[in-house]
Amino acid sequence: MIDKLVHAAVDTIPGVEGGGISRTEQGTVRSSHATAGDFHELDELQSRLEEGPCITAADDPPPSGIVLAQDLAGDDAHRWPRFAPAAVERGFRSIMSVGLSVAGTRRSALNLYAGAPGVFDASAQLTAGLFGLQAAMLLHGADHAARLGHALETRDLIGQAKGILMERFTVDDDEAFRLLVTSSQDTNMKLVDVARWLTKEANARAGASSGPASQTV
Repeated sequence: MIDKLVHAAVDTIPGVEGGGISRTEQGTVRSSHATAGDFHELDELQSRLEEGPCITAADDPPPSGIVLAQDLAGDDAHRWPRFAPAAVERGFRSIMSVGLSVAGTRRSALNLYAGAPGVFDASAQLTAGLFGLQAAMLLHGADHAARLGHALETRDLIGQAKGILMERFTVDDDEAFRLLVTSSQDTNMKLVDVARWLTKEANARAGASSGPASQTV
């Protein structure tokens, strides 16, 4: 869906030649959903140089949430002195980065690139902002689904581990959980990692005890 949204933004806004999503986490920018390799490279270049519109949109966004570079070969060149000439050399004079508000530590931007200067008028900025809102909602949904999936996996592993301990030591649910917590503290392992190890160990035991079926002749 996000791929389709980025392509729709590129197709809808006049003069835009391509775009992508950049996500900033722990000081590193990751490029995704780029409409072509050139735009992925430009997003990654901003990460390596630690400057550019998408970095500004993530680290120091204006109130509008939109960072606009109308001419990287002109008035905007001084804002990103290393990135601007590199982008111009690759044939891009205008960039618009729309900051995306996404829950969690990730900071993101929808980046749109144009070869000509002065492409992004007020209408283009409004349209890009609307696409950015939709992208933020999709990214938030993806992040939420990932967190939910991890939480469900953790719950299932801990539930399986408690069941193993309850059967093995004839204890109730609360005591089984206490044993897991104690093991986690004693081994300095995360609770879910202890549960994962115990589950794998029990499955390995079950497999070994069943063994190959004996054949009679």
